[in-house]
Amino acid sequence: MVAVTSPTERRELLRTVYDEAMGCVRCPLSETRTTVVFGAGNANADLMFIGEAPGANEDKQGLPFVGQAGKLLDKLLEEIGMARSDVFVANVLKCRPPGNRDPHPAEIEACQEYLWRQVELIEPTVICTLGNFSTKLLRGDPTGISRLHGAPEVRTVGARAVRLYPLFHPAAALYTPRMLETLRTDFQRLPEVLALGPPGQPDRADAIAGDLLGPIPELEAEGSPPPAMPEPAAQLGLF
Repeated sequence: MVAVTSPTERRELLRTVYDEAMGCVRCPLSETRTTVVFGAGNANADLMFIGEAPGANEDKQGLPFVGQAGKLLDKLLEEIGMARSDVFVANVLKCRPPGNRDPHPAEIEACQEYLWRQVELIEPTVICTLGNFSTKLLRGDPTGISRLHGAPEVRTVGARAVRLYPLFHPAAALYTPRMLETLRTDFQRLPEVLALGPPGQPDRADAIAGDLLGPIPELEAEGSPPPAMPEPAAQLGLF
């Protein structure tokens, strides 16, 4: 694992990963993307959110979770006394799949190292997986979000042990009042989960590196999220 000694060094190392990702040609998505959506937020965040892949607006703006789903995420954070600038938001894939289709296994395999390195450098205490797809991917298990949401567990993501906290995707909750209330209830527990502190880390990180997303489980589609509305985006940066 990378030994990070200061916030400045953390940001510099993340910027190196960002620069590498921006020129990535590891899979065919590099031929259809508008831009790479690396992720954005606080480089020293205790809380990290991970979605599935960028959508059309994210592909244009280069930022994750813009539009209506992003506004709902911001509102839910505000309700627990937090802001987007307190957290780091990313996706499993850094490039948009054409037509917002589900990620292919080869695309996930090609892209996963960027996510491992983000988690390793940011060192979050809690990772919230947003939706069915990212939850199944990060757990390496086909159990659906309906059974797992709001239940924290210790999992190894890349080379780091974190408290994984699955949540319904904000886009799926926008027009389903019952799901929205469940998402809000689960969000209200986030301060409690963060207060548990980081779990113990593996003694031999090299032995478990590569466990993220592998083997990739059989995944069922969640359905297309509602169209996102453009919103003003903050300048991409690592706070």
